[in-house]
Order: sequence, then C-alpha cells, then structure tokens
Amino acid sequence: MKLYIKYMVSLRCKMIVKQELETLGLRHGMIDLGEVEIKEAFDHEEHEKLRLALLRYGLELLENKKAVMIERIKSMVIEMVHYSDDFPLHKNSEFLSEKLNQNYTHLATIFSEACGITLEKYIIAHKIEKAKELIIYDELNLTEISYKLGYKNVSHLSSQFKKMTGLTPSFFKLLKEKRRIALENP
Repeated sequence: MKLYIKYMVSLRCKMIVKQELETLGLRHGMIDLGEVEIKEAFDHEEHEKLRLALLRYGLELLENKKAVMIERIKSMVIEMVHYSDDFPLHKNSEFLSEKLNQNYTHLATIFSEACGITLEKYIIAHKIEKAKELIIYDELNLTEISYKLGYKNVSHLSSQFKKMTGLTPSFFKLLKEKRRIALENP
C-alpha cells in the first residue's frame, strides 16, 4: 500500500518519516519524496497515529487523488532540479510525463488549477533557487551552472534569473548577504 505525504521534499523529511514508521512499528518498503510504501495493511487507529506523528513535523498524509498527483508532480520537480547529478537531457514535459506516466498537458492543467502557478513557472522557480545555491557555493562558473540546470546557454539562465530575482547572476554573486527562499513552505 502506498501512502502519499504532503511537504515531504527533502532527505531530512525522508528520515523523519522512516523514524516515525519504525516508532509505530509499521513495516515499510521504499521511502521516496512524497510517498512511502507500507508492507502490510494497517487499521484506522494506526493511520491516525501516523497522521498525527507526521503533522508534528509539518507533514500531511494525503487522501485526495488530485492532491496526491500535485504532490507527486512537486516531488518529481524537486528530484529533477535539486537531487539529480545532471539535469535531464530531454524537455521537462517529457521527463515529467515519463516519470508520472501521464500526459503533460493534463499534469500542467491540474497543477495550475490547484497551485495558481503554471508548472513551467514552478520548475523555473526551483531552477533559479538551485542556481542561487550553486552560485553561493562558488564551485562552478555560470556556464557550468547553466549546463547543470539544463539551460542551452548562460544568457537564457541569466534572463530567467533576472526575471525571478531582479538581479543578474553576476550581481547576485557579489552580494554579501545571499538570501535564499525556502520553496517547500506553502
């Protein structure tokens, strides 16, 4: 049985979910961003205990199919942008359609309706946050960052970066206080 969890967007979240499952004595299989596989059926009381335990950490069990799909989309975007060594070589739309086994137009429509932002803008926001992180770490130059994030060239990254932040990547790098926003917050 698969359970879907809202706001489960980091490795730390996965550790928390694993810890809570073990505390409750629930046998589990795969734990991934936004979902966990439970190996055996569990009753309403255990379900409620897990729901309350996760809620203490700001995580929510999802019941609604549409909400589950939105969280799966978000998890795939986060995995694609933040946890992949290299950005997928094919389009975002192809990557998400393949991973979620759904038509991209359908995914984009339900995402936009539920979140009030287009799926492409959501992806761009995550790419820009990742770019900020990589600029702050100062291990890669802008050409390497643009390639790592799937941009065709530095000017495309720079133009999206400026649209989102109001700053060029070069100017951002010069700032003494480099603030980043937590995208996992609602």
